[in-house]
Amino acid sequence: MDNISKHNNAHEKLMQAIFFLSASVSVIAVIAICLFLFLRGFQAISEIGFSEFILNEKWGPTNVPPSYGILSMIVGSIYVTGGAIILGVPIGLLCAIFLAEFCPPNIYRIVKPAVNLLAGIPSIIYGFFGMQVVVPFVREYFGGNGFSIMSSSIILGIMILPTIITISESSLRSVPESYKEASFGLGATKEETVFRVVVHAAGSGILTSIILGIGRAAGETMAVVMVAGNSAMPLDKIELLRPIRTMTTNIVTEMSYASGLHQLSLIATGAVLFVFIVILNTALSLIKSKSARN
Repeated sequence: MDNISKHNNAHEKLMQAIFFLSASVSVIAVIAICLFLFLRGFQAISEIGFSEFILNEKWGPTNVPPSYGILSMIVGSIYVTGGAIILGVPIGLLCAIFLAEFCPPNIYRIVKPAVNLLAGIPSIIYGFFGMQVVVPFVREYFGGNGFSIMSSSIILGIMILPTIITISESSLRSVPESYKEASFGLGATKEETVFRVVVHAAGSGILTSIILGIGRAAGETMAVVMVAGNSAMPLDKIELLRPIRTMTTNIVTEMSYASGLHQLSLIATGAVLFVFIVILNTALSLIKSKSARN
């Protein structure tokens, strides 16, 4: 028995070590990314100047003298992400409610695999779809050349749907049946029970899906490059139908030929994007914690 006990203890310690190392990988990766971004980005910001880099809207690394302002791209990223939230969150949440509470089994067998397939489509395919379908649609029915904030928001709104639908549906299905039975017992209708009881009880999971969806929208690059127009918009002429350049598209467009301070400024742009997403996620997480306490 002692030998078996020693063997089991050794096996447990080995597995604990493996699990600890596996868990440490993500922490080490985050620390490494942060160090790379902020150490390299700080070089650019210290040389350019914080206010000149963050608050200046003129980006022209090849100009004489060069200009490295990213304010217009920060605003562009906020507009595109906000548009994706406005389009994607209501549609995704309503779809999740339908799948979890109202969908007949024969329709569920069609809709659910379609949602899962939507999650597996590469970004470049979304970009092609945007160029061939969304951009012409916006051009014909709304005006402009089609490459715009609106087109980018529509594509990103579609791209975040699988994340919102899948997590929200799981959260809705995890609500105990006793909640519904109590609501029905008090005379509430099916719709009242779903929207006033089930959705409220699943609020934490729903908010998590929205946070992840926002992260996907804010960090998306390839699809946005293909439909946004990739042109820095003057802040005094912001329109939904004008081309836009986001922080991600700026990085991917110019990194291949950038060098010196230009390259460092692109890395600094990535650091600003990272901080932007962290602040956004932290704010939403605080809201989630507050709603969970209530």
